[in-house]
Amino acid sequence: MLDAMSVYGQFCPVAQALEVVGERWTLLIVRELLCGNYRFGEILHGVPLMSRSLLSQRLKALEDANLIERRERAAGSGHEYCLTPAGEELRPIVFGLGNWGQRWARRKPTDKLDPVLLMWDLRRNLDPRRLPERPTVVMFWFRDQPGKRSRYWLRVERPEIELCLTNPGLDVELTIETTLRTMVDVWLGDRDVHEAVGGGQIALMGAPELTRAFPKWLLLSPFAKVERAGEPESARRGIRTHGGRGGAPDGANGHKGAA
Repeated sequence: MLDAMSVYGQFCPVAQALEVVGERWTLLIVRELLCGNYRFGEILHGVPLMSRSLLSQRLKALEDANLIERRERAAGSGHEYCLTPAGEELRPIVFGLGNWGQRWARRKPTDKLDPVLLMWDLRRNLDPRRLPERPTVVMFWFRDQPGKRSRYWLRVERPEIELCLTNPGLDVELTIETTLRTMVDVWLGDRDVHEAVGGGQIALMGAPELTRAFPKWLLLSPFAKVERAGEPESARRGIRTHGGRGGAPDGANGHKGAA
């Protein structure tokens, strides 16, 4: 149900659409579903600043608007949320907003960065063909973050990758030590990963075959190749062509991550 504050009282289809999807967090939830995160906990990882109760409310509103369906899981207990055809039609809109944001919404050095969001998006945008063939634990250490927000672990069992927010108690075979800002800049295509490693902004500690391979694991954000407004393509750094993913002017079909 829409409350009075959400109703524009116009027959314009733009206004009517915004009554359904214009509320805070709604399109970010749709983004997570478009990226293949169908369970409640998976969606919550993608919107870490959102409370569980508010997420439940927004999912119910999307269900009432016929944008998603709540289904029992085919395997295992619990349920998942799936986009309806109406919800799937939001794909080019959501990724178009991402392209616009990368092109026109300038990030500031003082912007608050969320390591959980970065790690969740990174987890789903690693190239499985280039990951180690044997099970491997990788730790990211953001030395500028306090306490529990500073360390995250990836359990790699190709093609599966599990993000651990607490120490899984397994031997770490590769450690990536950097700052959160540096890793976000690399992820969004504003800094070249090879230059960051060579310049010491990213320190890699582990077996040589892992440290050499790590930069090739990164597919980067699906918006990393979007040219910033007023910035020539030749001036942008950090965009690799091997296995990289560009922006999504045609709807970003096939993109797994959207941060």
